[in-house]
Amino acid sequence: MGRFVSGLAISAAVLAAPLGAQSQADALADPDATAQGDVSITIYNGDRSLVQDVRQLSIPAGQSTVSFPDVSARIQPETLSFSADGTAIVEQNFDFDLLTPTKLMEKAIGQTITLIRTNPATGAETRERATVLSTAGGVVVKIGDRIEVLRDDGLPVRAIFDRVPSNLRARPTLSVTLDSTRSGARAAAIRYLTSGLGWTSDYVALFDEADNTVDMQGWVTLTNQTGTTFHDADLLLVAGDPTGGNGRGTRSRSMVTPGTEAADRESLGDFYLYPLEERTTVANAQTKQVSFLDVQGVPARRRYERRVGWLARDNQPVAVSSAISFNTSRSQGLGDALPAGTVRFYQRDSQGTPQFIGEARIGHTPMGSELFLRTGDAFDVYVQAEVEKREQIDSGEWRSTARYRVVTDDEVVQTIEQEREIKYYRTTMRYTFYNAKSVPVDVEFYQDGLYRGWWSRDYRVISEDVEGEQQNPSTRKWIVRVPAESERIVRVTYETKY
Repeated sequence: MGRFVSGLAISAAVLAAPLGAQSQADALADPDATAQGDVSITIYNGDRSLVQDVRQLSIPAGQSTVSFPDVSARIQPETLSFSADGTAIVEQNFDFDLLTPTKLMEKAIGQTITLIRTNPATGAETRERATVLSTAGGVVVKIGDRIEVLRDDGLPVRAIFDRVPSNLRARPTLSVTLDSTRSGARAAAIRYLTSGLGWTSDYVALFDEADNTVDMQGWVTLTNQTGTTFHDADLLLVAGDPTGGNGRGTRSRSMVTPGTEAADRESLGDFYLYPLEERTTVANAQTKQVSFLDVQGVPARRRYERRVGWLARDNQPVAVSSAISFNTSRSQGLGDALPAGTVRFYQRDSQGTPQFIGEARIGHTPMGSELFLRTGDAFDVYVQAEVEKREQIDSGEWRSTARYRVVTDDEVVQTIEQEREIKYYRTTMRYTFYNAKSVPVDVEFYQDGLYRGWWSRDYRVISEDVEGEQQNPSTRKWIVRVPAESERIVRVTYETKY
């Protein structure tokens, strides 16, 4: 309804209170007031939370209606459960229409209100009774025999409403009709699921390259978009998504080798629980951070890596990936399962000031895992992969190098009668490593794409300048030491059927 309606109804909400909405005004007068009791909240990944609220209520015998203000505005009413001694629930209603200028005017359609106009020159006020006809696209009113559209023309105008509609609430309110076998005060508990409460974890890691250690602090970031403030709540965070998501997150090309150690914290089914030590107030539209991990001196090291496919032909050198690697095991000093989040790395410069050097995302990570977290591309370490020589060889030469076969198992799984001649190739790859650092570096280099299926499994590595290690049928790994401010060439010769 435009800026005019918003400005108009702000005065209306205040002026209408003496005409039958004093309780609403009282609620608005103190934004920190709450009807909540003992609140416990379990927050899951995936925008879902469980709220449990125990309040002390005076419940009469027989049927009565009890209101529960200050529930989440994004409550899922169908998930509500209520419990009180000697009491059963008959009916429930959730009043989600909050007392706002727009809602107040909409509810006044067909009713009569008072318009007060102020003469900007004299300050004199004039009052007129007007019937609200419509609020679609603007406020249309009938004043006597004329129809008028209220416009935002800069003239001071206020609206006074005779009453506040009963179904407009100052705060989200749950109304429950109860049937009690007795009267008296007792504890009444409500439990419901809601969206709008979420949490994420973030990690700040200070890397010491000289000592090869990392100090890590973990932060939980809480967000509340429920429309309600939860006061002095007992919070429990669950690392896992019960709605069906896997919670693994995007690993940003980083690698995690899952661990096999059980963390020293409570688990619930397949989820780990992260309780906050102290109660806290989570205000609506607020972001709050709480520390949950603080460890120092975890062994870590910088690593450089490059992977290439079969017959890679780099037109120019390619920067290697820079990564920091550490283990989350108890023996390595970290000793905890890590919920999914972003790890941001810092390193001190020559003045001792921590500087940001990169970040990587991890999924839910069990304790004892080996993390290889890529932080970006190296500035001064490069590799260029090229096909130096490739030729076709005859079957006799192929058989003469049988002692170099890479065998995955000894079982013959299939016999094929060839209807065409098999071609064999000898390929020499040249890998050139460049290091502009003032210290030597070790580059972990991987040749991928060596396995093309059962017919290609009998490939051979007949020579290599650096002894490699077969990671799997498709990948071979070399650790190449590159001297400071130097380049190094490594050649590897393969014999293949492709």
